[in-house]
Amino acid sequence: MNDEERFRRAYERDFDSLLAFATRRVEQPADAADVVAETFLVAWRRRTEVPADDETRLWLYGVARLVLSNHHRAGLRRERLGARLRRRLSLATRDPSAEVTERLAVHDALARLGDLDREVLTLTVWEELKPREAAVVLGISAAAVRTRLSRARARVREILGDDPRYDGHVLDVLTAITPEEGR
Repeated sequence: MNDEERFRRAYERDFDSLLAFATRRVEQPADAADVVAETFLVAWRRRTEVPADDETRLWLYGVARLVLSNHHRAGLRRERLGARLRRRLSLATRDPSAEVTERLAVHDALARLGDLDREVLTLTVWEELKPREAAVVLGISAAAVRTRLSRARARVREILGDDPRYDGHVLDVLTAITPEEGR
């Protein structure tokens, strides 16, 4: 009997017992199927080395144990990677619901500004226009924009105060000093 025929016979004879062996050692049935498939892949690749007759089954169990060991290590690596990614994402992203209070405070502060001051502030902060660019949009002088911007920022600071609940977006963005630009 040639190596290919011995492989086919071992597959027919031992598949169910190896599947049961793997199923008892993994959490998901699909993982057991993967372990058995990998075991037989190894057996196919090494079919010239597979022992004959009764020893074949024992050899396959040994291979399946090694495949299961690799499977469990890979699972642990995936879990650790997932935990690291979750930590990084939690640090990098904020819960949108946490910003609701801040957004309401910002909109309330903006509503308390005059129309032109509000427009100057939003154009320079949210649209990231330089004062001279905002001046073109509004049809006023750059000096007037800088004056209104200074006044609007001071008013927003006064309205919002130094409340530490409004970290980042409110105090840092709305009251940030823009870099000096040429007049």
